[in-house]
Amino acid sequence: QVQLVESGGGLVQAGGSLRLSCAASGRTFTTNAMGWFRQAPGKEREFVAGISWSVGRTMYADSVKGRFTISRDNVKNTVFLQMNSLKPEDAAVYYCAFRKSGVVLTTSTLYDYWGQGTQVTVSS
Repeated sequence: QVQLVESGGGLVQAGGSLRLSCAASGRTFTTNAMGWFRQAPGKEREFVAGISWSVGRTMYADSVKGRFTISRDNVKNTVFLQMNSLKPEDAAVYYCAFRKSGVVLTTSTLYDYWGQGTQVTVSS
């Protein structure tokens, strides 16, 4: 069993920045992948960014490339999402997800564990 706890969401003006954190516990994290997804009201959950735990390979949605950065702290078992130049369309509940396989994929149903989500609101 894996537990994921997100934090760092909040209200920010357009153009501002936020840093989300996802603290993971419950097993040894060596060969898995982690992802960030988001879901806005009335929309499907969508992939934002992902990272392979062992080699640190990253993947981003086109909509956030150049603005968001995913990283990990192997010692603290924590994944971060640095979000810069935020836009109103980035507003959503952001979820951290864990995948047993080390391959980052963009399909939410292929992730095994999920956090409770953290709200990001961007004012224009």
